[in-house]
Amino acid sequence: MFKNKTLLITGGTGSFGNAVLNRFLDTDIKEIRIFSRDEKKQDDMRHRLNNPKVKFYIGNVRDKRSVDYAMRGVDFIFHAAALKQVPSCEFFPIEAVNTNVLGTQNVLDSAMEHGVKRMIVLSTDKAVYPINAMGISKAMMEKVMQAKARSMGDDTSTVYCGTRYGNVMASRGSVIPLFVDQIKAGKDLTITDPNMTRFMMTLEDAVDLVIYAFQHGKNGDMFIQKSPASTIAHLAQALIELYQSKSKVRVIGTRHGEKLYETLVNREEMAKAIDMGNYYRVPADNRDLNYASYFTEGEEKVSVIEDYHSHNTRRLDVEGTKELLMKLPMIRRDVLGEDIKQYPD
Repeated sequence: MFKNKTLLITGGTGSFGNAVLNRFLDTDIKEIRIFSRDEKKQDDMRHRLNNPKVKFYIGNVRDKRSVDYAMRGVDFIFHAAALKQVPSCEFFPIEAVNTNVLGTQNVLDSAMEHGVKRMIVLSTDKAVYPINAMGISKAMMEKVMQAKARSMGDDTSTVYCGTRYGNVMASRGSVIPLFVDQIKAGKDLTITDPNMTRFMMTLEDAVDLVIYAFQHGKNGDMFIQKSPASTIAHLAQALIELYQSKSKVRVIGTRHGEKLYETLVNREEMAKAIDMGNYYRVPADNRDLNYASYFTEGEEKVSVIEDYHSHNTRRLDVEGTKELLMKLPMIRRDVLGEDIKQYPD
């Protein structure tokens, strides 16, 4: 479906953008456009790739004119541009709104106006039962995408879908690079709560989910990959053992906006979720503003269904966590000395 087509990746210089780019580079896709506001990372990527198939566009999703300029002739979009640091969004919530909500609206509008075939937006488990500004802004982003999809009707040529992720291991801002840096410096590993659990998935898994959504998505769908989880204590211990470190673990307490566990699918969504094997597909609620149906019709089974969260998914022990960590290029390079290409932050 991608032969001779053009793919636009917003936030294309980040971890997700790099992973998606590298997966598509060796295919018969015609062109990949990297759209971001970081000229230094774009310049680094341009020199590293030296590939005429990749085109670079400086811009910001907050500025629809710059989005429109990059959108001409685009067939597919992977929308990864976002503010995603939890503490930063807590202190500057309006900035999260401007990028994650209003910026997404700009990309959605531009995609429709330019006849894009499919657009996938990237969301997070923090959007489910959100307690922090980042999660709230991502939850609103999902609602904006679904509202736009609903307004398009059944005869639209543009399909909007979403993918929702748990922790992507070693992506920028995640805890694994922090722990590795602390180990290399001979410092204590600072963990907030040893019983805290997080979903664990690799960047390659994340790209698989994107491609699956491109291939199977219908308007307004959300796709979620079934992922294992680890406690923060097991993750820290696994890294200490892999690096044969003498570092200790120090508990510093929960940070702003952190949850004990993360939820990928809430129970209302689980009531209508379609099990696709490795993934859940959650179809959009396409009811209109006929509120009578909301008051007179209910979902009896919702009350007996459980959320899908990091406390009740498959739980990894220390050995299982070590096995998963060894899939990461940065870990294999450090532990085994392998010269494996690693996506830059």
